[in-house]
Amino acid sequence: MTDMSWIVLTSTVAAALAIALGVMLPALAMGRAISQALESLARQPESERSIMRTLFIGLAMIESLAIYCLVIVLIILFRNPLLEYLLK
Repeated sequence: MTDMSWIVLTSTVAAALAIALGVMLPALAMGRAISQALESLARQPESERSIMRTLFIGLAMIESLAIYCLVIVLIILFRNPLLEYLLK
């Protein structure tokens, strides 16, 4: 295999691992946040507005982590900076 093939192969494997972890961990965090919100709603139903507002803000921040990971993975796959050094 050539150097170009190795760089493409390793960057593809790294991107696959990064997207797997970058989506799995925020998904676990979102599930935990939702379960805690439901538990607190069961204990104090009168504070539903406050809990739901805080939950949605937290979920948006957690989801942004997965989106940032997706952007980095797409950069690695389609605009690989390592290939520029190899082509020179």
